Amino acid sequence: MVKLDRFDGNNYTHWKDKILFLLTALKISYILDLNLEPIPEEPTASDDGTQQSAWEIEHIKIKRKKREEDEFLCRGHILNTISDRLYDLFTGMHTAKEIWDAFEFKCKAEKQGTNKYLITKYFDFKMIDTKPFLEQVYELQVLVNKNWALKIDIPETLQVGEIIAKLPQSWKECGKKFLHKPEDITL
Repeated sequence: MVKLDRFDGNNYTHWKDKILFLLTALKISYILDLNLEPIPEEPTASDDGTQQSAWEIEHIKIKRKKREEDEFLCRGHILNTISDRLYDLFTGMHTAKEIWDAFEFKCKAEKQGTNKYLITKYFDFKMIDTKPFLEQVYELQVLVNKNWALKIDIPETLQVGEIIAKLPQSWKECGKKFLHKPEDITL
């Protein structure tokens, strides 16, 4: 098993995919299922009024014990993969499903708010000399991919022009050479 990076409130989609993979590999992701039916606490009479057999009662007890263990493991793995700050907020919740739903609600609401500003973030993005160049290129690619995922189409020639305009001061001569080339430059 590989220990997951701690989720600190950023990159929810990445964290969600990784934790779901982990929980699926452990065969406990069913705990988060919306349609998970509860296991009855007490033996009940069937529709025809007959009592359950000793085998059926024992089977229900075994299922309940397994569900409780899986719930404990699932909740523990979720809490183990979040930052200390988030742990303090969510440790009071008693079930993995409560924690999962709270993250879903919080992160989806935040995502809707941030999607509104994605294009602005793209156009305001500037490269600087004090940060590694490839790291900045990656950040820009992430912004482009987020826009693309939202079906915001930015023409390639505009993207190339924006990237050239975003180059740090030390790259300005190189950017001017690109702008003066007669042929179009592709990404």
